[in-house]
Amino acid sequence: MILQVAAITPGRQPEIMEITNDQVITNSDAEQQYLTFIMAGEEYGVDILAVQEIRGWEESTLIPNAPAYIKGVINLRGTIVPIMDLRSRFGLDVVEYSPVTVVIILKYQSEKGERVMGIVVDAVSDVYAISDQEARRPPELSEDKNSVFIRGLATINEKMIILLDVEKLLKFEAQELESCLTEQ
Repeated sequence: MILQVAAITPGRQPEIMEITNDQVITNSDAEQQYLTFIMAGEEYGVDILAVQEIRGWEESTLIPNAPAYIKGVINLRGTIVPIMDLRSRFGLDVVEYSPVTVVIILKYQSEKGERVMGIVVDAVSDVYAISDQEARRPPELSEDKNSVFIRGLATINEKMIILLDVEKLLKFEAQELESCLTEQ
């Protein structure tokens, strides 16, 4: 597998990096690699093993009665993939999509088999190896329904990265989308 990642540095052109299987570190030595991305000036990370591919933004087919943060679906080589605007899902300000807006196609294994969903983010940032010791538990925010999707927080090069739990995020969204589709 070769994953192409655009590294975004404010004020500079995006750099395309290629990551191959031999560069991805599995859970040996309790380190995981995270693909990081930017939303509203904050950096978020997802387990790189959950990333299927990264695509530029393209229009999707709208799904009637879907939540507002579901932008629609795309046909990805014969697989229908729901697309979620993560900015909208997390209650952040809505912005117009730009040339660096990307869709990260994520996958996870559920009891119904492999699930795939795309998340729209402002820009891809970098790939970091983060050990279990570097990741801290998120603070308990009982009134914030989005905090359930946070796996942890890590500080890399003096910046805070919010690590997301892909399985919890996508499982919840898949269940919510299925209930919308069955109500029609």
